[in-house]
Parts: sequence; C-alpha cells; structure tokens
Amino acid sequence: MNCSVVIRAYNEEKHIGRLLEGVKQQTLNDVEIILVDSGSTDATVSIAESFGARIVRIASGEFTFGRSLNFGVRAATREFIVIASAHVYPVYPDWLESLLRPFKDGGVALTYGKQRGPDSAKYSEQQIFHRWYPDASASDQPTAFCNNANAAIRKSLWEKNPYDEALTGLEDLAWAKWAKEQGYKIAYVAEAEIVHIHNETPRGVFNRYRREAMAFKRIYPESHFNVYDFVRLAITNIFSDLWHAARERVLLKNFASIFWFRFMQFYGTRTGHRETSLVTPQLRETFYYARERKKKEENDRGVEPIRYQP
Repeated sequence: MNCSVVIRAYNEEKHIGRLLEGVKQQTLNDVEIILVDSGSTDATVSIAESFGARIVRIASGEFTFGRSLNFGVRAATREFIVIASAHVYPVYPDWLESLLRPFKDGGVALTYGKQRGPDSAKYSEQQIFHRWYPDASASDQPTAFCNNANAAIRKSLWEKNPYDEALTGLEDLAWAKWAKEQGYKIAYVAEAEIVHIHNETPRGVFNRYRREAMAFKRIYPESHFNVYDFVRLAITNIFSDLWHAARERVLLKNFASIFWFRFMQFYGTRTGHRETSLVTPQLRETFYYARERKKKEENDRGVEPIRYQP
C-alpha cells in the first residue's frame, strides 16, 4: 500500500529532518513526500528537498490549517494521504504500515495514531497525551475525535469534502465529524506511534487552546464552557497532575508547570468559547506564527524503535 505524506511547516528546521529520516526508515518504501511551506525563512525547505520532498508553497497571509492541508492533499498523487506535523517523528519503522492497515476495511475514512511527548515535554501535556491516546487500538471508535499531527485519510473522500479553511483549528475534528455522519468509520491505531514536540510558553498554550475553542464552538454551536467549567476543570486537572507526579516522584521539577499549563489551557478554552469574531490579521499572527512547546513506556511491541542520531 503506497501513500503520500503531507507535512505542514513554518520555520521547522530544528525538527523536520528527524521526521523525514523517520519516513526514510519506514518498512513502506513507496512514499511521496509533500511539504506545504507557509513562508519559512530558515532551512526548512532545503532540508525537505534533500530528502526528496516536493514543495508546495502557501503565502503566510493566506495560511489556515485547513487551507494548507487542502493545498497539500490536492498536490498528492496517491489515494491514501498521511498527515503529519513537522515537529513530530515516528517511533517505529512500521509507523506508516500500521497507520494505513485499517484502510483494508473499505468503510474506514480516517485513521490516527498514538502521540507521546519527549522527555522535555511539560508534565501536564504528557498526561493529556496519555488520556487522549491510549495503548489499545479501536477499529471503529464511537466519537469523531482525531488529530492531524498523526493521521491518514482517503483522498477520494477528501475530494467530496475538503478541509474547512475558515476554522482556526480542529479542521481534523470537523472532517471526521462529516465522515461519521456519512456512515464511515474512524480507526485509532496505538501501534502507529509518534513523538510530538511542543516547547510552548504559557502564552503559546493559551493561544493554542483559545483558537481550538473558537473552532470547536463553530463545529458544535450548542457547546458551552462557562466560568464553573473553567474553575472545575482547572482545579481537578491540577490536582490530578500533582497526584500522578507525586506518585512518579517527579513532583518537584514539574510543580510550577502543572499550575501554569492547566490554568492557561482552560483559560484559553474559556476565552475561545466566548469569542465569535472573525480572525483578524492580528489574531492570525498570534494563532499561526507564534512558535514557542511520565515516565518512558517500555517497548513491548516486539518491534525495534528507530535509532535517531542525537
């Protein structure tokens, strides 16, 4: 089974090489790589070209997550489209093979894989990864949840319903919701694991959850997130993180980040739910161009992980 890998990037020279090296080491050899670049000023494009990637350019002023993906998918020549963030990298050499395997079922529209953070990730983000991406796969999950940092779709279905270019995020959720409404399945593949690098400042965390909440409100207009939700979820998640960190004996080094991460996560969510305005140029700059980002799990898959150079 061959595929196209579509990668969105903006000034990702620190990370793009590791992702592309991981793609190169996959058991699946017939892979088309398409980099959608939105105005990088560093070596991102030249690094991608050195790995044989085809470059698709989008003006920074026109960028949205959905629009950049539409550019990339439109340029792809394969039926199966793997979507990856430029700051992720696969753990195992059968990442692509595992991610594409559920498509043997013609009723599957979308697959997505496990995400974990590097050792440097904020503790609370690691907890989010563990909650959202469990160790057990699901061939037909009941919800539309997915994430385009590590996902795959059928191009023939995308042609019927391209990504929503007006959303400030969660274009993956909107597409998956459409697919579920058409009667298609979404498969979660725990074996298709990647490491996702998010070295974000408090402001970066706030901005991410704010724009995603704005998008969520557009996808699900009936949703709400009031002051009570903000207080309740911030407090319960802070105490949960503190408890788990204490159990793992890593509380001291993560104590401060647990408080600010969870506060900014839910403060951003609350702010985004209250905003209904269109995305101004200032918001665009804040949302899209502000680049800031448990314990190791044992490898019990029987597959040797990729050995990356430090």
